[in-house]
Amino acid sequence: MERLPDVAPILVTGATGFVGRNLCAYLAARGRWVRALVRPTSDHAFLETLGVERVWGDIRDDRAVAAAVEGCGAIIHAAAVFRFWGRREDFWTTNVDGTRNLLEAAAQAGVSRFVHISTIAVVGKPPADGLITEETPCQPQDAYQESKLEAERLALTWWRTHGLPVIILRPGAIYGPWSRYAFNRLFIEDPLRGLAFRVHGGRHVTFPVFVRDVAWAAEVALGGGRPGEVYNICGNCLSHREIGEIVERVTGRRIRWIPAPAWGMVALARGWTFLSRWTRREPYYPIGLYPYVFYDWRVSHEKAREELGYDPTPFEDGLQETRAWYCTATRDFAAASPPQNPSSV
Repeated sequence: MERLPDVAPILVTGATGFVGRNLCAYLAARGRWVRALVRPTSDHAFLETLGVERVWGDIRDDRAVAAAVEGCGAIIHAAAVFRFWGRREDFWTTNVDGTRNLLEAAAQAGVSRFVHISTIAVVGKPPADGLITEETPCQPQDAYQESKLEAERLALTWWRTHGLPVIILRPGAIYGPWSRYAFNRLFIEDPLRGLAFRVHGGRHVTFPVFVRDVAWAAEVALGGGRPGEVYNICGNCLSHREIGEIVERVTGRRIRWIPAPAWGMVALARGWTFLSRWTRREPYYPIGLYPYVFYDWRVSHEKAREELGYDPTPFEDGLQETRAWYCTATRDFAAASPPQNPSSV
């Protein structure tokens, strides 16, 4: 993609999270001028290595946000709290109030583009038949999905009422280097560690997207696409069984899949989630996983293909890169043990 040199920095929020870390690395490799809003307590040393300008602050602090936005030409908003469990106020203060702070500062600064990274999960409950498109009605099932949908509504309101050039990207289930949570853990790490549970014979369909494809789409959206529009960013949808077969092929390891009764997994998740009220720790299998495991997520990315030129990375190719990172990060898949408290994306 040809472009002119940046005359002002691109502000990236959520730079130390899964998406943000990959996004900053991608933009830096492309020679972009990147500024990141970073909490001093986060793991941010890699940003200096990438040549990313750092501004200290929290997305929930409107003054810190205004200072970070000052002088920026565009914004990619990747900061969010993403978990399958948690208090509603924790999702709301970052995902909604933080987005509001950023929108206000962006309008005041007159940025040329505001790229908001949301999630296809705002659909909540996929339609029983047919594809999920950008027009599919949203029925959020939990506080995370509700907060992300409300953030979308805020962004589109600022487009309609203030003319802020907003584009919303909705990625699918993101996988790739620098994460040991969500898709990576459930479909790659856990099975290779012996936790290879499979419900309903693996027939349900999921919606993976390689993290670098999200970074690609974010950069393209800085100058392409139509303000006020939503774009699904997703790879080819695959059944759980198909994903398992690809994981076995790419890793060269035979996985012993354990048929798990759906009622048993749901009962376990409900009980574990109930106990978390006292432990105040995210259950290994929270009930918030239900929509992602028991629903069929068949997603169309046709709009992004036509208007952004999107061409998703084949799952096997993305998995090869993810495997290479895992081997470096954990040394041994089988010895891997995920963190108990995942950070924001």
